[in-house]
Amino acid sequence: MAAMLDLDQLRTFVAICDAGSFTRAAETVHKTQSAVSMQMRRLEERIGKPIFGRDGRSAKLTEEGERLLGYARRLIRLSDETVAAFDDEELSGRVRLGTPDDYADRFLPEILARFSRSNPRVEVTVVCEPTLQLVECLRAGSLDLAIVTSFKDTSTAEVVRQEPLLWVVSNQHRLEEEDVLPLALGRDTCCWRKGAIEALAATGRKNRLLYASNNSTALAAAVLAGLAISVLPESALRPGMRVLGEAEGLPRLAPCEIGLMRAPGRPSTALVEALAEHIVSSLDNLSMRIAAE
Repeated sequence: MAAMLDLDQLRTFVAICDAGSFTRAAETVHKTQSAVSMQMRRLEERIGKPIFGRDGRSAKLTEEGERLLGYARRLIRLSDETVAAFDDEELSGRVRLGTPDDYADRFLPEILARFSRSNPRVEVTVVCEPTLQLVECLRAGSLDLAIVTSFKDTSTAEVVRQEPLLWVVSNQHRLEEEDVLPLALGRDTCCWRKGAIEALAATGRKNRLLYASNNSTALAAAVLAGLAISVLPESALRPGMRVLGEAEGLPRLAPCEIGLMRAPGRPSTALVEALAEHIVSSLDNLSMRIAAE
């Protein structure tokens, strides 16, 4: 292969893989769909192999496409790091980010990876606490930015994502058939716990709280062990879990709203806004991946 690879084509290729379709990728890279398709045809010509399915517009990768994806990500990352290394005006310093631990598990890997590639000189300090504690940290000035569950006490939060809140149980057990539902929920300050208990009370469904924790891993362990039913946002579902709904006698829950909060009473900085932008972009990518599944 004598021809050199085009980084712009590789960026478009990665965008298609992340978004799950040519149409959504076109919006991400700010190109027309026909321009995206043309770029992919030229990329296939450069490597001499088909990288997408035979229908031409499918985002399903061939075996060669899967191989190319790993190289494409590495080349783009190296390019971004190289440019950043010689950018005298790039951001530097420290930013303090707060998040509940269940969001940390799902969202932080992509957020931190994206942010670090663009801002390699920035130190990110992450604090994992429940939303109410994060709000207090913001007010005290010990955090710059926080990902929070949005409810009445977080009225200043900018809602950046909404997804269904679901009842979940082990797919090996049928706890929903018990007369008294065994529950694993957050501590008494958790708004998901309050909403779940109120919804069950409204339907007259008997229940008992067996496990209470602010740690999402502990709650998931109780569910997967077949000990209890819990509530989780759609993106937090794990292998081995089964979703329960009205067909099983469980009431519909209000959706989960995820927001961004900045420290009140202080002007935001370029560093904080750069991190906020990466958080929003990462959550948008998550929405696209879920929609494509």
